[in-house]
Amino acid sequence: MYYLQVEGDFASAHQLREYKGKCENLHGHNWLVRVRVRGERLNPLGMLMDFGDLKKLLRDTLEELDHKFLNETAPFDRINPTSENLAMHLCERLDVKMPEGVRIHEVTVWESEKCAATYQPG
Repeated sequence: MYYLQVEGDFASAHQLREYKGKCENLHGHNWLVRVRVRGERLNPLGMLMDFGDLKKLLRDTLEELDHKFLNETAPFDRINPTSENLAMHLCERLDVKMPEGVRIHEVTVWESEKCAATYQPG
């Protein structure tokens, strides 16, 4: 199995619904996102996929959330915009964009330097 990973970032605001604490208030983060993909076969160039292509897919996906109020942005207008839900959402959005034979292994989302959530699809 081969693995690749890339990182990207975006800035957005959110507030956690029904949370009792500081995070129920409107606040923002400079989010860092790491995506790891996996696959068993290399292409004729000897790559799982081009890093540039993977970075562009991540960048385009993060652009949908950049400088937004997540609570008003689908699907977070319906589900709580937690780091865990954000990692799952990014995983699902990216997985459908992967080339044949490449799957998302995991997505990790940092809301601060010391706090992160990771989602691995079943």
